[in-house]
Amino acid sequence: MAKILMVSDDNNKIKYYDEMLTNFSHDFQFASDNQMFFDILEINTPQIILLDANSASLDLPSFYRKINAIKENLVTITLLKEDKVPPEMLNISDAFLMEPVSDNILISTININLRRKETLTRLSNTNQNLSKSLYQLDVLYNTGSQFAATLDKEKLINIMLEGLDKALGFSIACVLTFKSNNEPLLIINSINQISDRLMEALKLRAVLNYKSLFENKEMPFELDINELKTIKYAKNPLEDYDFSVLRYDNMLAQINLSDNFYGFVEIYRENEFTNEDTQCFHTIAQQVSMPLKNAAYVQEIQAKNKELYRLEHLKSEFVSIVSHELRTPITPLQTTLQMILRGTAGPLTDNMKKFLTIGLNNVKTFSQIINDLLDMSKIEAGKMDYKFASVNIEKAIEFVKMQQNSVAEEKGLKLTTKFDENFATVFADEQRIHQVLNNLLSNAMKFTKEGGNIEISTQIVDANEITCPECFNDEIKKLNGKYVQICVKDEGIGIEQENLPKIFDQFKQLESSLSREVGGTGLGLPIVRKILDAHNGAIWAESKIGEGSSFYFVLPVMCEKSNFWILHKQSIQQAKVNKTKFVTLTVSAKGDCVEHLMKEDNVFNKTYLNNSLLEKGENLTSLTMVIPDGDKHLVDFIKRKIDSAVLNDKTRYGKCDIMYSYNIYPKEKD
Repeated sequence: MAKILMVSDDNNKIKYYDEMLTNFSHDFQFASDNQMFFDILEINTPQIILLDANSASLDLPSFYRKINAIKENLVTITLLKEDKVPPEMLNISDAFLMEPVSDNILISTININLRRKETLTRLSNTNQNLSKSLYQLDVLYNTGSQFAATLDKEKLINIMLEGLDKALGFSIACVLTFKSNNEPLLIINSINQISDRLMEALKLRAVLNYKSLFENKEMPFELDINELKTIKYAKNPLEDYDFSVLRYDNMLAQINLSDNFYGFVEIYRENEFTNEDTQCFHTIAQQVSMPLKNAAYVQEIQAKNKELYRLEHLKSEFVSIVSHELRTPITPLQTTLQMILRGTAGPLTDNMKKFLTIGLNNVKTFSQIINDLLDMSKIEAGKMDYKFASVNIEKAIEFVKMQQNSVAEEKGLKLTTKFDENFATVFADEQRIHQVLNNLLSNAMKFTKEGGNIEISTQIVDANEITCPECFNDEIKKLNGKYVQICVKDEGIGIEQENLPKIFDQFKQLESSLSREVGGTGLGLPIVRKILDAHNGAIWAESKIGEGSSFYFVLPVMCEKSNFWILHKQSIQQAKVNKTKFVTLTVSAKGDCVEHLMKEDNVFNKTYLNNSLLEKGENLTSLTMVIPDGDKHLVDFIKRKIDSAVLNDKTRYGKCDIMYSYNIYPKEKD
């Protein structure tokens, strides 16, 4: 049965169609004037309009305008007496019938158009639902991508709320979550302002919801409404919600993962939620669970790292203070024993000399232990000082050999050297290189029996020519270019292969009868490794039980590039200690553009150029500069100055593409 409205000023025609359509169980109405037509449309909108185009007394244009305004919800059938269609009806009429019309033709036309309208309505609704589903899927995808990009709890909650707002269009959203210290927090996002009374109601509802979730379980924490902290955001602060908002349709979902509870979210909306809305809502609530779990782990790790850093700092401070306090009496004690042994205090018997010598050696050992502790403390704190300069490695080796010759002779050992025929110069702190060589020689002499030989050799090598045991491959992979390779080879007891990776660990002494006899702190080799790392070098070892060990270390051959990156590493370390930052900016272009820029006034600060590296390749020339106290804004300023210089002098620069890259140090991962 359909609701049919006939518009005509012909009473006989109205009566005729009334009888016909009533017989077919249709609900028939009629309008014989404009006002009656408009009233019926307002009170009881029909499905079918039978419009008599031959009604001369009616204001047909006003009918046309009204029908055209609402035609999407109507089927309009126009009745004609002659084969002439009013132009206004061409766009609004669904069918035209010539009178007289038979019953079957009229009923068939009505049924066909009703079915067509219903089909179009269903198709429209399907398209709307499909469009809504696609939009929600797009929101879910984008929200999931944003979740993956952060581990900040506050940002994750904001991303979730933004996704819910886009996908569902809530009026109010309430999220119960936790701060980093597991303190409950209620976050309320709404379209209109939340009054104090409504706020208390929402807090009470949050507490009740929380308790209902754990009705038969142990609650993670007790939630007191008086202690529940709240944060609220309103898009439209000029209007207020009242309690009627609590009668809106609402949904609630836990934010949890397995047994981990991270809170819940509840949203309110005036329009009812569909099944698709419910599925989308719960999907977003579950999407945020894994990132929140990861964020909780990261916060926990950061807190533990902060505590470990504090303890490590306390340990370093303690070691430094104790070492300094111990060193104070050791130095005069050592001097006193040396003076007594020289006979300054009077003649000595052989036994006295023997015991004083033992005491002096123990004092020297104790002094070395204190020095090792101080050095390791400085290295860990990033406060080890380096004075880099050009160093002839052969001369450095000869100097250390001369220092150690007397000790070697006392032990019946022979020290020999074997140098590469090429002259080798490195950019290094000479005193620290002496320390490395002294340490390696001292170890070699400790573990080599009387009559043995210790050889120090040098060789110029390329990084890709270096071979080492597999456990040291990571040390070698970072090398690039030409290096001086120094080898300290002994004929000692050797090291088990499985122990090779451990020899550079702090406080690590390999267990053996001889190692227990010679003693030591286990800090010497770790200190050596740290010193070489500061020089952009590397160290490794090879050994065979009963045949001896060979300790190799490499230092980059002196050149502008290696020197620059050694100093760059020191700049990073100093920035960490001083809690400052700096920027390395690289400017690259084809041809001689970069070299011209270096000569420009007011483009590059001379300080930047004093600590810079110019590299020429086949296609590009690059200038890398260290900029103290730099940041992105300063880099952008320099880029604008460069672009301005190029633009103002087209004769010199012409058309050139300049590329920029920069890094801000220290990086978070450093």
